[in-house]
Amino acid sequence: MLSLRKGRFAARIASGTADVQAAQQLRTLTFRAGGGRLDGDIFDDACEHVLVEEVKTGTLVCCFRLLPLNTGAEISQSYSAQYYELSGLEHFKGPMVEMGRFCIHPDWKDPDILRVAWGAMTQYVDEQGVEMLFGCSSFKGTEAAEYMDAFALLKDKHIAPKRFLPRIKAPNVFKFAQKLRRAKPDAKRALIGMPPLLRTYLMMGGWVSDHAVVDRDMNTLHVFTGLEIKAIPPARKRLLRGVAG
Repeated sequence: MLSLRKGRFAARIASGTADVQAAQQLRTLTFRAGGGRLDGDIFDDACEHVLVEEVKTGTLVCCFRLLPLNTGAEISQSYSAQYYELSGLEHFKGPMVEMGRFCIHPDWKDPDILRVAWGAMTQYVDEQGVEMLFGCSSFKGTEAAEYMDAFALLKDKHIAPKRFLPRIKAPNVFKFAQKLRRAKPDAKRALIGMPPLLRTYLMMGGWVSDHAVVDRDMNTLHVFTGLEIKAIPPARKRLLRGVAG
C-alpha cells in the first residue's frame, strides 16, 4: 500500500468517502474556482486517489487519481479516451495507469509538494509494475495565444512517436503542430508557461499529442501526455526512487 513521508509532507491512498470528497473539494478549488459545482465524475469510483498532506496540520495540499489498466486494449475505458482517439495505444502490451485531476492547492508553493507527489507515483509504478503512464496535462484557460512558446516547444521536441500518436476526437481543438510550423520558441518563456506536471513528464522523456483540446467545461487547454517507464533516463529514475524510498 502506497505510503510516503518526506519532510513536511506525506502521501497516501484515500481510505474512504471523506478522503475522496476532500480531493474533490481541492479539485473544485483548483479547476472550478467560483463555479459552485463539485468536481466529481463517474471515473472517481474506478480510481485510486492519492492525497499529499502537510504532516503537522493534515492540510490537503495536492491530490491526483490513478486508473490502472492491464494493457492498452483497455484504454477506451480511460478519461482521456473521451477527448482523444487512442487506437495507436491499444496494442501496448504492458500495464498502464492514467494519472488524472492532478492539482496543487493554489495557496501552497513549496516545490517539495511536487517532489513528494512524484515520489508517490514512482512508488506506485514500481509496486504495480506499470510500464506506461499517461493522462491529460492542462493549461489554465482556453486561449492558446497565451502559450504559443510552450506549444512551439512541444511541437519542436516532444510530439508522440507516430505509432502512439493520438488522433483528433474532440470537436474543438488547437492543432499546434500544424499552426506553428515556423515558430521558434523562447525556451525560458515556454517552460514558465507550462504546467508543472507537464514539465516533469517532459524531463523524464514524456511526449504529447500534436493538438490541444479546448475544454470549456474545465476552462483548460489540455494535451494528451504519455511516458514509457523504460524511457526514463537512469539518473532521473535514481532521483525519483530516492524520493520514493
